[in-house]
Amino acid sequence: MQIGFILEDLPESQVWLSEALTQSFPGIAIDTAYCLREAREKLQTGAMPDIALIDLGLPDGIGIELIEFIQRRSPATLCIVASIYHDDGHIFPALRAGARGYLLKDQPIAAIVAALTGIAAGQPPLSPAIARRMLSFFQPLAALPDPALTERETEVLRLISKGMTQAETARLLGISQHTVAGYVKEVYRKLNVSSRAEAALLARDMGLV
Repeated sequence: MQIGFILEDLPESQVWLSEALTQSFPGIAIDTAYCLREAREKLQTGAMPDIALIDLGLPDGIGIELIEFIQRRSPATLCIVASIYHDDGHIFPALRAGARGYLLKDQPIAAIVAALTGIAAGQPPLSPAIARRMLSFFQPLAALPDPALTERETEVLRLISKGMTQAETARLLGISQHTVAGYVKEVYRKLNVSSRAEAALLARDMGLV
């Protein structure tokens, strides 16, 4: 039987990450922890997991510490970050610590399941935006593809990437919230993203924010 471990301080996130693991690996036994201390105590006394989903922002530290702990004790464990953070300051330290995947938590659960299921086929569990960020780290900005956004789509992308809600964006642009939703859907399609975090990350790479 496979063993899974989830380090996540939010109960609701624990639930849906557990569901994602169960859908991806039927029959997997899952243990959870809400903080680094609890995670270390459980892993010191119990069996090491085959796969661990690890949040980075925790009440008593950062998840990178647990990635390093697991890799020292069980290099075969597949450590995958599940986080809201998508900047270089979180991505690359986590990968250097031994993480072999990085998933953004604001994706639909189906996207998380697809990424985890792909592990069996040898596919790295990376959110599309994270994969692009890693590639762009080694490429000049000029090499980024042109998504051919219209002027209004670019305005909408810039505002939502700054944290504006669709209602706030509609008010600022003087259009309806329904119209903004349509622009957001088209922007996501053109950029090939499925979440605000992914769109914001690509917008930053494009120099829009």
